[in-house]
Amino acid sequence: MPEATERPRAGRRGPPTSTRVCLEIGSTWVFATALDWPGWCRRGRGEEHALECLLDYEERYRAVAGGELAVGPVEIVGRSAGNRTTDFGAPGARGSWDDEPLEPGERERLVGLLEASWRYFDDVVAAAPGELSKGPRGGGRDRDRIVEHVREAERAYAARLGARVDPRTPWTEQRATVAGDLRSGRAGGAWPARYAIRRIAWHVLDHAWEIEDKSVR
Repeated sequence: MPEATERPRAGRRGPPTSTRVCLEIGSTWVFATALDWPGWCRRGRGEEHALECLLDYEERYRAVAGGELAVGPVEIVGRSAGNRTTDFGAPGARGSWDDEPLEPGERERLVGLLEASWRYFDDVVAAAPGELSKGPRGGGRDRDRIVEHVREAERAYAARLGARVDPRTPWTEQRATVAGDLRSGRAGGAWPARYAIRRIAWHVLDHAWEIEDKSVR
């Protein structure tokens, strides 16, 4: 695993020259998140394991980001204390890096990667069987229940972002509303744009990879 350096920094400009990572540390799980690559976020039992899991997913994430993905030296920009959400198994803590201002080009790049995550999820769903492999005790959701869960979660996330989405809104319109509000910068909810983008993209890809793994017989 590449050596991780810690060098707090704010107000980054230009394309990423390193893989900036934040660590969210709970009592059960630690999440490692690549801040400049929405959705590239994995968890582990401890900091080192979380970083190893993150880097193990580089090629899977490359299938989302394509040739744009540039992986440099790992730079740990900071650590945040986890909470109940962290220990449940989802990233739920924010840090000062989430409040960094977004220049127009960077905003467009990050929203574009969120949209790429949506497209990847849709492609995975289209190729997956309706019935997915179950755990050793027979647990786990099938494809359509995961899809419904992701759709409903995204509507809840939209409210945290400050976007208004009616429950009957078609999914494509729901996503367009979220992306439009993020691009315009007009959203004024509880979640800042950087955090909203990475949190939504994580949820989409986490379930896309779940469906992929459970589609293997």
